[in-house]
Amino acid sequence: MQNKLTKGRLLDDEGRLLQAGYSTTLARRYDRKYIAASKWRIKEWDYYIVSDGKRSIAFTLSDIGYAGLMSVSVIDLEKPACRTTSKVVVFPFGKYGFPNTYEDGDVKFESGQLKLYFRNDKGKREIECVYKKWNGTDTLKAKIKLSDPPRDAMVIATPFKEDEHAFYYNAKLNCMTAEGYYEIGDDRYEFKPSSALGTLDWGRGVWTYKNVWYWGSMQCRLRNGHTIGFNLGYGFGDTSQASENMFFTDGIAHKLGNVVFNIPQTDGKDDFMREWTIKDDEDRLFMRFKPIIDRYDAMNLAVIATCQHQVFGEFSGYVRLDDGSVIEIEKCRGFAEKVVNKW
Repeated sequence: MQNKLTKGRLLDDEGRLLQAGYSTTLARRYDRKYIAASKWRIKEWDYYIVSDGKRSIAFTLSDIGYAGLMSVSVIDLEKPACRTTSKVVVFPFGKYGFPNTYEDGDVKFESGQLKLYFRNDKGKREIECVYKKWNGTDTLKAKIKLSDPPRDAMVIATPFKEDEHAFYYNAKLNCMTAEGYYEIGDDRYEFKPSSALGTLDWGRGVWTYKNVWYWGSMQCRLRNGHTIGFNLGYGFGDTSQASENMFFTDGIAHKLGNVVFNIPQTDGKDDFMREWTIKDDEDRLFMRFKPIIDRYDAMNLAVIATCQHQVFGEFSGYVRLDDGSVIEIEKCRGFAEKVVNKW
């Protein structure tokens, strides 16, 4: 079942989700003041990833109630190599003022080591970062502008069966034109608008304590200038009313049903660096995913723990659009991940 969201408030006066489903716009209005759960349980974040198929850089600003996690990751798919550096703060409890919408509003974090700004004036987005001793010695600096927001976004409102006051309101904006640079010491890398694209992952909600999710994202500019991309995911919450799976052509969404990530097993464990397959339940999508590098990150702070395998690589396969036409995909780069969280 794929239930489409209608316009209105996201939560009722008791903090329960009024409607579960998907949309291509922010149909339901999120407002933190209607949340009924403890401030320790509220989770808000903005995550941007910018890539040109050769290098990627990702920025996270998050407030998960009793902690905040701010990070910057750089992934070089040509070497290949990757590094993530993070800063954890305690008890932010909403003080960073995450906007109630992805359409407008700024969020920032400032400390002695890290200054990270996400500016958004009605869709004119800018990321600015200064991270001292990002790799232990060198300062990372970045300034990137994102433009050409897509007509359609992936928006989903997901409840949790275990808790009527838990929910997840999520949006993904794929294939925004990116232009700018990052520097690490004397190494400067330019993102050119002819090849670089950016995606926003915007999340607000109250989650149950332990969750596993699968997420795949691809954005690619073709030689003819057109863009294609997808958002694929599943694994947590009650998605009986809608999935978060969409394929995008020049910013226009094509809704998909449920998908499964088939991760190879070796000795009974996930073998993330062997070839995966990803397919849907309606024979509209099939992808072979050839890994290049696993951006593995883990943290265990007793109450908070996370194990992340964000694998970057190449997608090849096909997708059947809403009109029945088929797009063949060959070696378009993106990532697929499996994440286990206790937070």
